[in-house]
Amino acid sequence: MSTKIYVGNLSYNINNQSLEEAFAAFGTVESSKVIIDRDTNRSKGFGFIEMSSQSECENAIVALNGTDLDGRQMNVSIAKPMVPRQNRY
Repeated sequence: MSTKIYVGNLSYNINNQSLEEAFAAFGTVESSKVIIDRDTNRSKGFGFIEMSSQSECENAIVALNGTDLDGRQMNVSIAKPMVPRQNRY
């Protein structure tokens, strides 16, 4: 099982630091990344967290899935592996 967590339905006000702070209570956060739209330079409303251990990851998912962060209910789950995209041109 992975230690990478997908966090969806984020408020557009959430940044990397505030996302990390929300998960820090459940263990060591290795990295936090809110995905930014390259055209508008605004959050896309989702991000990823990497925890230092699988048990910390599981605890954070159970505790935070469906909870409110800055006025929106987060969707928290194990991140699925990225699937390579086909060339669109």
